[in-house]
Amino acid sequence: MAFTQKPGRASIAFSLSWQSPVAAHCERVFVRKINFWRDLFPGDMFDEAVALKPGESCARQFEAGVLVLPFSAGNIVTCPRSRFGRLQNGNAVTPVAGRFYPQGLAWSALDCFSGNMTPFRVVSVSDKELLCDTNHPLARYPLRLDAACVDFLEMPEERGGSCTDIAELVTLDGPGMQIPGGAGDTDFFGDYPFRRRNEQNDSLFYREPRMVEHLDGTAIGNVRELYGRLLDDGAKVLDLMSSCSSHLPEPPARFDVTGLGLNREELASNRQLTRRVVHDLNRDLALPFADGEFDAVICTVSIEYLVCPVEVLREAARVTRPGGKVVTVFSHRWFPGKEIQPWPELHAFERLGLVLDCYRKAGGYGDLNTETVRGYMRPDDDPHIRETILSDPVFAVWGSAGA
Repeated sequence: MAFTQKPGRASIAFSLSWQSPVAAHCERVFVRKINFWRDLFPGDMFDEAVALKPGESCARQFEAGVLVLPFSAGNIVTCPRSRFGRLQNGNAVTPVAGRFYPQGLAWSALDCFSGNMTPFRVVSVSDKELLCDTNHPLARYPLRLDAACVDFLEMPEERGGSCTDIAELVTLDGPGMQIPGGAGDTDFFGDYPFRRRNEQNDSLFYREPRMVEHLDGTAIGNVRELYGRLLDDGAKVLDLMSSCSSHLPEPPARFDVTGLGLNREELASNRQLTRRVVHDLNRDLALPFADGEFDAVICTVSIEYLVCPVEVLREAARVTRPGGKVVTVFSHRWFPGKEIQPWPELHAFERLGLVLDCYRKAGGYGDLNTETVRGYMRPDDDPHIRETILSDPVFAVWGSAGA
């Protein structure tokens, strides 16, 4: 299709890429309706982005402190313990070094209003005070922004409307929170092995088959796309904590998949599996496989149920050939009560940091990566469409075994 003037709107998939001291990171954000007449692109990116055709992309590299406010030592302040963590209902929050909290929890010390939800990081904790960092978690990092045109959209007649700042959109609500911070690593492991509200034997809890998906159709497609990029055709794959589906690209013959799970009937219904093993990882951490037996290991929307994820990831590295990938994917839905206790209270990007930290503590991994996928539209026939039109977000961590 030929255009005689600049298109007014388009669907664009943005990717924000950056490198921290511990991993490479990519935040993918889909924006269904970009309005070129009023939305703000950073730097000189607009001139190239507006000329993109579907399937084309452009990219720009930005120095630290350009897409977000630059780092300032003045944004690191002390807060007396007595002025932190008192919620409106009177309950107190115990600060943990490296964790993020809404600035409203320390509003009088941080000179903001009590309803401010902008996160800040607790750098360190002492008996009398906290050291708080209100800088954006990406403030110190150079950032690369890619824009891929997905589709052109018709431009309706409009009056008024709002302006979207693309730099703010892709850096808002979490990116950067997954990296260690504070005086050392974030203290996720103060109570380890992790506890759960429902400590019932998992074999009993999962005795009855639950033929359910914890992701909507769009999110499943995004997970399949991720696995399609990371796994080689013909790979011998171990699907940890598997059930009725493995979320691998179709057709299933592309991979030789062993499923390890808790419910025999669920495993039997999974047509992507070529081998099925019933095994409870919370009772027996050792994987019943030989060293280097698999080309890759995946764990989809299940890591939050493991009381000893560090040891399980160490076992996953053992059974993966050198250079093979171990990939963990999760979202924001789980069986209530069976999730590990830190999980529900963490920001979604802090959960990403927890999983990344598990890989680091497990050892035996190199080339660590995190990736997030957000902003896609939920299918119209999804049962949760009335709750939100946005698809379930996808969070992923992976590394190469044998390092």
